Amino acid sequence: MIRDAKDLVMSDPVIFESNSPRFSLPLLYSGQSGKEVFVNEAFARIDAALHCSILGENTDPPENPADGDNWLISADATGEWAGYENAIACRQSGNWIFLAPHEGMRIFDRSSGQELLFFGFWRKGSILEEPVGGSTVDVEARASINEIIAVLQALGISPSA
Repeated sequence: MIRDAKDLVMSDPVIFESNSPRFSLPLLYSGQSGKEVFVNEAFARIDAALHCSILGENTDPPENPADGDNWLISADATGEWAGYENAIACRQSGNWIFLAPHEGMRIFDRSSGQELLFFGFWRKGSILEEPVGGSTVDVEARASINEIIAVLQALGISPSA
């Protein structure tokens, strides 16, 4: 008998025939047996994606991941993460669940304190140079303001012109 959520043990990831379009949540059919597998998979994906934050970006899985850890998989991934570049690896019940990014998806990187936005690739703000003194302060200030506007547009905070 299952007494709490920690007693639930998910088996190896299952391929589902019918999924929701954004987060590939498995869909149930009427009269379907084994519904708990589909429902548990959906809950695990929702748990990982809802207000998603990652511990950082890496090419290979950490040695001792804890359940609930999320990582962004970078290019040239290895091991269990090979072939899942740009996806979010979510540790759930001792297994990795992979969430494919979709256009407009936002995640928070706890290692850098930065929000990332997905539009074909993960975008993040760059470090801006502040203007230095001298006779060209007006030109430098305008260049800095233009850089700020470009970063705000790249992150989707301000619409592009």
